[in-house]
Amino acid sequence: MIYFFLSAWAMTTIYPLFWIVNNSFKVSRDVMNNSFGLALKPDLINYQNAFDRMNIGKSYINSLIMSGATVLLVLIFGGLAAYVLSRFNFSGKRIIFSILYGTLLIPAFATVVPVYELLIKTSLVNTYWGLILPHTAGNLTFAILVMAGYMQTIPKELEEAAFMDGCNRLNMFSRIFVPISQPVFASASIFVFLWSYNDLFSALIFVNKENVRPIVALLNEISSQYGTDFGLMATAVSLTVIPVLIVYLFISKYIQKGLTEGAIKG
Repeated sequence: MIYFFLSAWAMTTIYPLFWIVNNSFKVSRDVMNNSFGLALKPDLINYQNAFDRMNIGKSYINSLIMSGATVLLVLIFGGLAAYVLSRFNFSGKRIIFSILYGTLLIPAFATVVPVYELLIKTSLVNTYWGLILPHTAGNLTFAILVMAGYMQTIPKELEEAAFMDGCNRLNMFSRIFVPISQPVFASASIFVFLWSYNDLFSALIFVNKENVRPIVALLNEISSQYGTDFGLMATAVSLTVIPVLIVYLFISKYIQKGLTEGAIKG
């Protein structure tokens, strides 16, 4: 019975994705008339229009550049901060943790106006950095807390043995803590990538020019710019989901381990 209910629940998640991909191979008329029927004669016209009319390839590149750079910066700065907070004892450590927990309660919408003003003053609006820096700052707290919780579980003896071999702090972080913490780094990276990749609100405000527009912002304009071409919309959604699935498939084995072992301790 457990497997039956789990399989039924899985179908509620898998079938909508199949429905979108299936309709992406139909023209708009067929989507409207028979949206649940199989595309027995696949038509690639929607994919051709997506790259020719919508220039979705450029939006793909923009999204991957900005989301990839965000993940890289969060892992570097978040990893270093997590290493310090988890392995060093210093005055004010509890205060820093309290501030980090407190920032999780602040909604992103509350910081839009000051962030936008800072980007205007630094001439970063409608540039890659105009979205990379806010996303990095917004995701750092989550990454630091999760990675710090995981690094606290690493045995102290391993750190002492590295010191005996003449390893300094930087080498210890890069050669010992980073390899051991791969599960939590993978977990943090997939969540940061997803949040950055799917953040439509920030994309519409900070990077609304066509040359730097990410793919989620492009999807928002399909209805108004191309009418009600539902086949084209299904194609654009299918193309948007592909990078997320690829990233998840490569590092999915690390996600559960990283989240369970990296649970935050009180």
